[in-house]
Amino acid sequence: MLKQVNLTPLLLGRLTWDAIPFHEQPILLGTFIAVALGGILILATITYFRFWGELWRDWITSVDHKKIGIMYIILGLVMLLRGFSDALMMRAQQALSFGHSMGFLPPHHYDQIFTAHGVIMIFFVAMPLVTGLMNFVVPLQIGARDVAFPFLNNFSFWMTTFGAVLVMMSLFVGEFARTGWLAYPPLSGLAFSPDEGVDYYIWSLQIAGIGTLLSGINLIATIVKMRAPGMTLMKMPVFTWTALCTNVLIVAAFPVLTAVLALLSLDRYAGTNFFTNNLGGNAMMYVNLIWIWGHPEVYILILPAFGVFSEVVSTFSGKRLFGYASMVYATVVITILSYLVWLHHFFTMGSGSSVNSFFGITTMIISIPTGAKIFNWLFTMYHGRIRFELPMMWTIGFMFTFTIGGMTGVLLAVPPADFVLHNSLFLIAHFHNVIIGGVLFGAFAGVSYWFPKAVGFKLDPFWGKCSFWFWISGFWFAFAPLYVLGLMGVTRRMSHFDDPSLRIWFEIAAFGAGLIFLGILSFIVQLVVSFKRRESLRDTTGDPWDGRTLEWSTSSPPPVYNFAFTPIVHDNDTWADMKRNNYIRPQTGFIAIHMPKNTGAGFVIAALSAVFGFAMIWHMWPAAIVSLAAVLAAVIVHTFNYDRDYHLAANDVLRVEDVRTHGLASHV
Repeated sequence: MLKQVNLTPLLLGRLTWDAIPFHEQPILLGTFIAVALGGILILATITYFRFWGELWRDWITSVDHKKIGIMYIILGLVMLLRGFSDALMMRAQQALSFGHSMGFLPPHHYDQIFTAHGVIMIFFVAMPLVTGLMNFVVPLQIGARDVAFPFLNNFSFWMTTFGAVLVMMSLFVGEFARTGWLAYPPLSGLAFSPDEGVDYYIWSLQIAGIGTLLSGINLIATIVKMRAPGMTLMKMPVFTWTALCTNVLIVAAFPVLTAVLALLSLDRYAGTNFFTNNLGGNAMMYVNLIWIWGHPEVYILILPAFGVFSEVVSTFSGKRLFGYASMVYATVVITILSYLVWLHHFFTMGSGSSVNSFFGITTMIISIPTGAKIFNWLFTMYHGRIRFELPMMWTIGFMFTFTIGGMTGVLLAVPPADFVLHNSLFLIAHFHNVIIGGVLFGAFAGVSYWFPKAVGFKLDPFWGKCSFWFWISGFWFAFAPLYVLGLMGVTRRMSHFDDPSLRIWFEIAAFGAGLIFLGILSFIVQLVVSFKRRESLRDTTGDPWDGRTLEWSTSSPPPVYNFAFTPIVHDNDTWADMKRNNYIRPQTGFIAIHMPKNTGAGFVIAALSAVFGFAMIWHMWPAAIVSLAAVLAAVIVHTFNYDRDYHLAANDVLRVEDVRTHGLASHV
């Protein structure tokens, strides 16, 4: 008699009905229902208006760097809503949870929220925003038709997106990590995190990290090999310089993240002992490796923002950027020094005075080129015809906020001070001071600055200024109290407090989070109002801000081929120089070329990668094997299809070089 075999554990691994959070608190179930209804509404709307064909043909499969850049920014803004929701819940919990009141979040849920908040804000808000700006702007600034590898650009975006999808799935299927956003062992090991939370963390970051790394390679190749004739390195716009240094950091740092997460995976899946306290492992090796990636990551985020502010200050002061060469050298120095300061993140581990002194001194030194940039922006504004448009307001708000954050960073660079403040809310306030005041303000400045270039009309100024003032005031209400609490010795990562005298400070911080919420709401209203009033906000000159670099020489929005003629560059203020010399656009002499074809391969491969990641998270081994085989098959199939889609583009590159040699038109 044959024995019946139950295949369910083999096929579904550890995925059961208990992984769906029906039994959890109402806030999670309510979120599940709201997201489900919202998703159904969006799908129904797309279906009703028959947008699926256009969405697939013009966006999902697009290899146009401009559309991919816009999609990166949309991804960052959507994930900002999720990441900020977590922040709002944390601030509300800390304001309510005193004495006998335990607040509305149980400790295990609070731990997931602060972990998810950090992961989402760094990897899926800040990274997509700066990558989107670089994708959209850099080819236009250097006079290129597109990025060096258009398909790779599409694939990189979808890998990042599906990494974000995996993080979002943890909200509704299983749980997320409860380790903090860097997942230190032994807390992230099997002994303390036997559930699927850390696996969600590992696989979402691995998938998104591959996309980021490939994007970095792509943009480096674009900047190095595809600049317009005459654009030497010292004639590149400052934003392009910051993009180049950023992507050098990405290519050097992200393989370290990939490796350290692979080692952590082996500890969890194969029983190795890289980061355990027995059998020769060492948890501090993980901390060193994660911060060898993590501190360059901070500059990966902030350097593009510095480039945005340089473009904005020059444009809205009506002047050339003061000290162009010093800005470039400062950017390169920051890039190099960012690898020599990682240990200041764990001064308290007991390395000894000599090691701590070295890293404290290098941390103080890195503040010098950053300070030089602030002075260059101020000198650019000096005697300039300053226009307080929205991008300039974000820039001035950044200069004030980031300077305070930088000074608190220098304070934390002193090892004895760090011993006192490291595990306190002072460090949280400092970190948010530079990330929000630097990266997010820079992203908002960049979005408002290049928005008319992307769509052909400006953002509504009234709601934009409302958003700015809510953000800047909300930021200081939210984080100034944390500086005070940190100096009082209040520990970070806590969901409950016993001392009632601390409550007023947390209530002020929660009020600040509410103001930031109004800032985000104002930004959404700004987008809606702007699209409704787009005809009145449209600028027909093609240069709504009177920008000084090459991207403003094209129409708004730019055509798919960017430039009808390959521009010849003589100055680092390219467009201002062209206007001074009475530049006249040629009307004849165009040569027909083929642009790269759209392809769905990037979306398909990234989606299959996400299926593989989900299967690995839940130990669904047959599904993992099948999905991995499908990924490899899709890559091979696309490789053989490459001949039809991309040899034309390769021939076009040769023709462009011929055109550059003979000074003829290169685009149609």
